[in-house]
Amino acid sequence: MGVFDGVKVLCFTYAGTANIAMRVLGMYGATVVRVESKSRPCNLRVSGPFRDNQPGLNRSGYYAMYNNDRYSIAVDMKHPKARRVIDGLLLWADIVAENFSPGTVERLGVDYAAVKAVNPEVVYLSISSQGQIGPYREMPSYGPQLQAFTGHVYMTGWPDRVPDQIGQSYPDFITPVYACAAVIAALDYKRRTGKGQYIDQANVEPTVHWLAPAILDYTANKVVEDRAGNSVPYAVPHNAYPCKDEDSWCAIAVMTDAEWLNLCKVMGKPELATDPMFATLLDRKKNEARLDSIIGEWTANLTSGEVMEKLQAAKVSAGKVMNMQEIVEDEQLRHRGFYKTLDHPEMGPYEALNTAYVLSRTPSEIRLPSPCIGEHSEYVCRELLGMSDEEFVELLNEGVFE
Repeated sequence: MGVFDGVKVLCFTYAGTANIAMRVLGMYGATVVRVESKSRPCNLRVSGPFRDNQPGLNRSGYYAMYNNDRYSIAVDMKHPKARRVIDGLLLWADIVAENFSPGTVERLGVDYAAVKAVNPEVVYLSISSQGQIGPYREMPSYGPQLQAFTGHVYMTGWPDRVPDQIGQSYPDFITPVYACAAVIAALDYKRRTGKGQYIDQANVEPTVHWLAPAILDYTANKVVEDRAGNSVPYAVPHNAYPCKDEDSWCAIAVMTDAEWLNLCKVMGKPELATDPMFATLLDRKKNEARLDSIIGEWTANLTSGEVMEKLQAAKVSAGKVMNMQEIVEDEQLRHRGFYKTLDHPEMGPYEALNTAYVLSRTPSEIRLPSPCIGEHSEYVCRELLGMSDEEFVELLNEGVFE
């Protein structure tokens, strides 16, 4: 039995953040319906990689990874008879989620005020770049821009190079954690009081949360953290080191003098532990480039797996730098049930990702593959909303469903 069994979720959503958050509710039992549009499909549907490298609205691996366990209904929101479907969904839902730029849902007539008028107990989640209030509220952005807004780009890269972006849309994976917590709190409040509420979730604020040490350093010491490559002030060595095979690396992080001593022993260089250049953290920090060179010479004669195993056995933090094939085939993730094969109606079998935690009494259950666009329009109308066959066919012939 899922912890959210019986909870009904309606999504007017796009791209990543809100869809990732609502995916969690679906994997723990909630019934999730996403309203989509073929005339303006989600950007993930048109983003690769595509199955067999053949583009199509139902062939995106990017979309598939974050949209399992939901139903898709494709509605022309501008059609005059679409309100019969939309109002029915608004009455049906316990939670309504949207993540468009402020003003969009107002134009569509599905903003909080409009929904509350139909469904006073609704929990309504809005996710936007900068939030619903303030001078930047209307600023549109995706993950790369939010990385820049929140200081991550300035701090990422090497001291002698230009700022660099993180490879993924980083905020898209931070905000859903906070959004889920807020929705769960609102559901609990509704359970206790019978009252819903509005959640204004900005992307920018959760992302800044992850920079708390740098913010403290500035407010306390007026130090502006700059780009430092893989180096950090509290650990040396702290880098990725070249290994024996082509483009093979192992990350090593030494946090204590005890770990430093063990590293020296494993390398067969115990004398380094008492060398004045490396004896203390401050000494190692002053001579970090020289130390990285020494360690790199040692790792270059071993595979990344050998370096990791030798150092892990000596209680030194080390991990091989894995590529996507190695991650998918990783025996630890497989053992924990992190991957589940789903059968998509157009793409065929694909690996879906489970949640990032395991609940012992109410585990997640991946039940549905990501939907084809509009795949469940009839099911949603007839089974969830109780619409008659005649009414559904009438709206279908009228062009309400795309």
